[in-house]
Amino acid sequence: MSAGEASLATSDAAVESDVASLVQIVGRIVRARVANSAVAEDLIQETLLKVLSAADRVEDGMLEPYAIATARNLVASMWRAQDRERRNQHRALDMGADAAPDEGLLRGEEQAAISAALERISERDRRTLVAHEVDGLDTKSLADELGLSAGAVAAQLNRTRARMRVEYLLALQDMEPPTPQCRPVLFALSSADRRRQREVDAARHLLECDMCAALSRPLLQRGKVDDDDVRIRIHGDPDIVEARKQARQLAAQLNFSRADATLIATAVSEIARNIVRFAGNGLIMMELVEEPRPGLRIVARDTGPGIPDVERALADGYSTYNGLGLGLPGARRLMDEFSLTSEVGQGTTVTMTKWRSRG
Repeated sequence: MSAGEASLATSDAAVESDVASLVQIVGRIVRARVANSAVAEDLIQETLLKVLSAADRVEDGMLEPYAIATARNLVASMWRAQDRERRNQHRALDMGADAAPDEGLLRGEEQAAISAALERISERDRRTLVAHEVDGLDTKSLADELGLSAGAVAAQLNRTRARMRVEYLLALQDMEPPTPQCRPVLFALSSADRRRQREVDAARHLLECDMCAALSRPLLQRGKVDDDDVRIRIHGDPDIVEARKQARQLAAQLNFSRADATLIATAVSEIARNIVRFAGNGLIMMELVEEPRPGLRIVARDTGPGIPDVERALADGYSTYNGLGLGLPGARRLMDEFSLTSEVGQGTTVTMTKWRSRG
């Protein structure tokens, strides 16, 4: 390692240590003034972003006082905004709730969609599914009738249900897949088959196909979704908030410290913000890992314009836009492992991991 590299590594370690201590200090200040834990966490993160974005412009020893002042100002600003909203509430016009749609019509549409979905699966799969779901035959009886094992019948039923979910949603929404890849991707999502999802490159397809992206949420919610695996489609600011929230929840699930959970959420927020600003849309996947030790891995993908000069984009002090954000260099500093691959005209993939501290 060269002297320059050693200096950079030392600097990065010092920054991470400072950040961890600042999280504790800022947390005490904010939580003493804000009772709502979710709001408090958001304010802590916003303070951290402001402080880190100004770290290279603040003298050594000034970071902590600056963080304290920033936290107090943000809390005061929030209270002022809430007070203004309270004073102006009387000006809001409540038009009342929309009339509920005709329930009978909805039931008819759903029934028609079920019939259409049944028509779109094979005769063999349809007979087996109806025998099990309608006639009440168990898998052992069906296995004897079909000359298969009970396990094979159960697997067949699971595949059929996955296809039914896809065809039902397509029929209900009156949609026709625009590409030959759509159905294989949707089937893989519906069955929660990760190996098949990789084979059909489902992640990239969801970025490129709006129809499949829209159907992916109900499919994943109804399929066997792993609580240790979260996927969030990124379109705008509400998705950034959701990604940040999910990152915190997974970090808490793995018993990360509150300080580390805030660092993870901040890094995810920055990557999501980059996707919205420069690519327009993308996908963030988060998963808990156990090897070589417990940790949280985040993969963010987009099909945007790509980054012409990756090395420059990752250099400390480089900013791709004016504003609060730390950008890619800041996210890299907050995580233990960080890699970025990008191809101009094809998109960018960021992979970053935070390992839980030993002990």
